Amino acid sequence: MSMIRDLRAAVRPAPRETGSTSAPYDTTRDPSTPTAVVDCAVYRDGARVHDNDCLTPGGAISKARREGGFAWIGLHEPTESEFAGIAAEFGLHPLAVEDAVHAHQRPKLERYDDTLFTVFKTIHYVEHAELTATSEVVETGEVMCFTGRDFFITVRHGGQGSLRALRHRLQDDPELLAKGPSAVLHAIADHVVDGYLAVADAMQDDIDEVETDVFSQTGKGAPRGTDAGRIYQLKREVLEFKRAVAPLQRPMQLLSERPMRLVDPDIQKYFRDVADHLARVQEQVVGFDELLNSILQANLAQASVAQNEDMRKITSWAAIIAVPTMVCGVYGMNFEHMPELHWRFGYPLVLGVTVGACYAIHRILKRNGWL
Repeated sequence: MSMIRDLRAAVRPAPRETGSTSAPYDTTRDPSTPTAVVDCAVYRDGARVHDNDCLTPGGAISKARREGGFAWIGLHEPTESEFAGIAAEFGLHPLAVEDAVHAHQRPKLERYDDTLFTVFKTIHYVEHAELTATSEVVETGEVMCFTGRDFFITVRHGGQGSLRALRHRLQDDPELLAKGPSAVLHAIADHVVDGYLAVADAMQDDIDEVETDVFSQTGKGAPRGTDAGRIYQLKREVLEFKRAVAPLQRPMQLLSERPMRLVDPDIQKYFRDVADHLARVQEQVVGFDELLNSILQANLAQASVAQNEDMRKITSWAAIIAVPTMVCGVYGMNFEHMPELHWRFGYPLVLGVTVGACYAIHRILKRNGWL
């Protein structure tokens, strides 16, 4: 089996066997638990050392350095005090530690001495029965990765983006995991970007739905201009998506093109695959933004056209009503000598002329499309 097939298979979701007795590899932090460490393991020759279930992060790195291999520690939303000991044990840079604890960072790749610090934004699509002006379309989280020579630390923020399944799939591929921490970094990067692809496909369906609704509102009495709220909400969600995707391009380019001591050469070339997928997502997001701009402009144009049609109708009826108003105004004047004022057929004649004039004006306006 080729290396690229191993890499892709390791980070793709795979069906779990029913009745598996494997212990969980990662869980969402329980607020009642006094530690943010959700998993701590040592991997030697690509296999998890099974006698390390109760290892502390310090014990894990000591065991990894003593027996070879590397330690992988997973944390979920650690506090400063919880992360301080781990940072001191692994010699993490204070700036990177601060970013990892406080989160809300843009995707980036930084090097501190013998450690690579990588930030990924995770995106989760929020299912909804109907898209409204207040619908939440995407939820974001963060995964910070510290990659060292003999350790790998992940710090997650947010309820989404669990790495449990990913860790399990990597453990099922010892040949890949034997490549060291850089193999885990690639797997996480690929996992995050594949999540972007899935979200982009789901958002495409929402945009297609809005586009269909807007351009199908062409019939008489259609409520044109009523979808502006939904379109604007989608634009906000696309902007949130764009903030996760766009800054990640430079880090992926560096990981795929620039030689790094902490990245195995056999692994580095496969970051290009991740970069290609990321470029595809970036193009989709840019296309979404431009398409939503066009849809919004078309929606507003429809609203403007509808308003113009309403004004034409109001003006037409005002012109028709002006005829009897004028006639009634003339005959309402208190002059003694007026034409046909005392004639027997004067009243029906005036009514007939008034109705006939109104009908003629109505026919003309109807023929010209004003009514």
